[in-house]
Amino acid sequence: MAIKIKLTRPELKRYRDALTRFERYLPMLKLKQQQLQIAMRKITQQRRDAQKATHSAREIFEPYSHILSDIAGVNVSELAQPKEVKTKKENIAGLDIPVFEEVIFPPASYSLFATPAWIDHALRDLREISRCQAKEQILEQQFQLLGKELTKISQRVNLFEKVKIPEAREVIRVIRIKLGDEMTAAVGRAKIAKSKLSEKEVPVEINLSVAEREGLA
Repeated sequence: MAIKIKLTRPELKRYRDALTRFERYLPMLKLKQQQLQIAMRKITQQRRDAQKATHSAREIFEPYSHILSDIAGVNVSELAQPKEVKTKKENIAGLDIPVFEEVIFPPASYSLFATPAWIDHALRDLREISRCQAKEQILEQQFQLLGKELTKISQRVNLFEKVKIPEAREVIRVIRIKLGDEMTAAVGRAKIAKSKLSEKEVPVEINLSVAEREGLA
């Protein structure tokens, strides 16, 4: 065995207690692992959907892209940049992750008479791209956080299943064999000692009997 152990009863108790903790903790780890795996599959699909939505939004905006520079005094690209991305916290298997809520854009202030009519549609479509991209970024954060946590939990599950529990069981087995051998040896020694003691007591009993007979004689 690779680890050094003391073949004693206190060591046996220590490993029995450890095995009990490992076997009690492992199901909780596996449950958390399963929850994280389900969440990862869900977020993976959401990421795909968000990527498709971003692609579609870009295709809609494409007709405006080559003429935006002709709009004097209106920075459409700047107006389409998020002022704030609002998120909330959601707990998944004990881990807090950000969840996308909405995007806040700066107020669009420009003259309705000095700008072409399609500027509103262009700004709306460009903001939709920003909104989709913001959602993608939040989903990417979720994916990274959950992936890191899943890796950590999976490593613990493997550690418990393949190392700690088998190791504790093997130590318990070795110590029990050793203690059993010691008990057997002790019983054997006790029998031998008893046998020798009996052999010594027999002549004494005989001598006493003879003395008694001589005394009576």
